[in-house]
Amino acid sequence: MTRYADTSLLASLYLNDARAAESVALLRTLSIPVTVLGRIELFNALQLAVFRRQIPATEAAALRATIEQDLASGVLRMTPLPARVFERAEALVASHSAALGARSLDVLHVATAVELGANVFLTYAARQAALARASGLKVRPAALGA
Repeated sequence: MTRYADTSLLASLYLNDARAAESVALLRTLSIPVTVLGRIELFNALQLAVFRRQIPATEAAALRATIEQDLASGVLRMTPLPARVFERAEALVASHSAALGARSLDVLHVATAVELGANVFLTYAARQAALARASGLKVRPAALGA
């Protein structure tokens, strides 16, 4: 089983929010692939948490260092964006965005998961989950529907 975790799930894990324990359980495997897109989005999630006054800037810096350590150790695995990800994204936009209301980053994450050969998509984002399902991926957590 190949898993792809979107930023909503990874941010939950690192920000230790109410879903963190569930996130850990969903990430039963080490070496979760992360693209440069996911890395930027994850670091931005930390800064948004500072902006929203959910965490202090010092904690965001410490969490970024933890993420960098996880990248260095292989817990998170930097993975290049697949060559066909943008073609796949355009096809997803044409076939699903009008019906599902998918945002660009949602489309890019699902396209990346498909192109990386994932069969399970881990997310807490409902629209992204719907798009992943429409693309033939299993979606977890199950609370988002099956």
